[in-house]
Amino acid sequence: MSADLAESKFSIPVDSENKAKSLNIFSFNHPHHASFHMSWMGFFVSFVSTFAAAPMIAIIREDLELTKPNLGSAGLAAVTGTIGARVIMGSVCDVVGPRYGLSIVLLLSAPFCFCMSYVTTAAGFLICRMGIGLGLATFVACQFWMSCMFNGKCVGLANATAAGWGNLGGGVTQFLMPLIFRGMTSATEGRIFAAWRWAYLVPGLFHTIMGVAVMFVGQDLPDGNYKFLHTSGQLEKKSAATTQYLGVTNYRMWCMVATYGFCFGVELTMNNIVAAYLYDQFELDLVTAGTLASCYGLMNIFARSVGGLVSDYTSVKFGMRGRLWTLWIMQTLEGILCVFMALAKDSLGTTILFMVLFSICVQASEGASYGIVPYLTRRALGVVSGYIGAGGNAGSTICMALFFTSSSIATYDGIMYMGFTIIGVTLLVIPIHFPMWGSMFFPGDPNVSEEDYYIAREFNEEEIKEGLALSVQKFCQNSYQERAPSMRPVESSEAKV
Repeated sequence: MSADLAESKFSIPVDSENKAKSLNIFSFNHPHHASFHMSWMGFFVSFVSTFAAAPMIAIIREDLELTKPNLGSAGLAAVTGTIGARVIMGSVCDVVGPRYGLSIVLLLSAPFCFCMSYVTTAAGFLICRMGIGLGLATFVACQFWMSCMFNGKCVGLANATAAGWGNLGGGVTQFLMPLIFRGMTSATEGRIFAAWRWAYLVPGLFHTIMGVAVMFVGQDLPDGNYKFLHTSGQLEKKSAATTQYLGVTNYRMWCMVATYGFCFGVELTMNNIVAAYLYDQFELDLVTAGTLASCYGLMNIFARSVGGLVSDYTSVKFGMRGRLWTLWIMQTLEGILCVFMALAKDSLGTTILFMVLFSICVQASEGASYGIVPYLTRRALGVVSGYIGAGGNAGSTICMALFFTSSSIATYDGIMYMGFTIIGVTLLVIPIHFPMWGSMFFPGDPNVSEEDYYIAREFNEEEIKEGLALSVQKFCQNSYQERAPSMRPVESSEAKV
């Protein structure tokens, strides 16, 4: 489809794949921006529910007589259970589309929110937190969806903003749930052990409403939903086995799995521990501790978008190598500030200052990460997104298990150890090398093209003859901008008009 025909079909500028060339957060234009809002809102709801226990934990642990190991195990369960779900979600997105994936996981995790009202034991608490945590698999659908809807000129910003606003739920829940708890306390005439249970009905309702809304308001791709495009022959019916193979044999994906584990994984860890840390370390009341803890997650309002925006900007200036340098710098600074937060353990003001700066770098690193992910593969993008998203949860599992479940490790020491680990793991950005674009320290090979990487490597000759790679050819042409500026094709005067 020509650019003129595409733009006549859509009310916003699009490329040859009908992907939007810009992001307007105030637009609800269908399908691009309507899907943008459905994706972040669905992810936001899953974050609110997954970390709803954290700001009420002082009440919950007294009611259920939970020990520190019980709390640590439940926190682990909340982020560990979704590791497999995220991997599966990647294949779901590739095969049936992001709309079904996001909607179904919200509806399946809703009953666990409602069941939290009936929990009476540590085991029941752990099971419900694990079930609710499955909702975090919505992240994979969110990021896959944005990569399908927005062009390379703004894909970093679109991915970062959708995920950042979704992650914002982890900050909002820190003050929202105490307010709901307070309202329920009044409604139950001061019965606080009943109030926290009633409070959990609200996240359950959020899941149900958004699960239905995503299904009916969103659209899988700019040209239509998967079912229609498969039936009409406009979209390849992908094999889950083929896309899994392409994903797991791409070493770049595994580097990103590890590095993402120590930006998003760190955010999940902090959402689990920071309210209780402030409550215990500085002897604050529940609402104050929750409000201050929310500052960590609230940085998602802008910080993740900043990471995506800087990634897109450095791509314009330096190509893919600029994106890689952006990620390494931001995430290394994240680790340094994490250590400083731990060292500020005797001052509430200094702790909050470093916590906010630390959080900004965490979110920016996440945004910079998903400025790179859409270029790791085209045919297996869902699988790669799933594994990298699962890496975030795996990173949180590792941090919680190593640093925050043992009673012999003070929380501030755990935060410091986590900071040093972040710095070390981030070195894995260095070996990420694209043959045609290069890596942090080495340029790309001018004799290797995008078609060599995305088509010849991922399709066999028979599939190419059948036309299965035609849509990927358009992607290759749109990704020429990731080359070093001196290697980019010169636009014709006609294209510039």
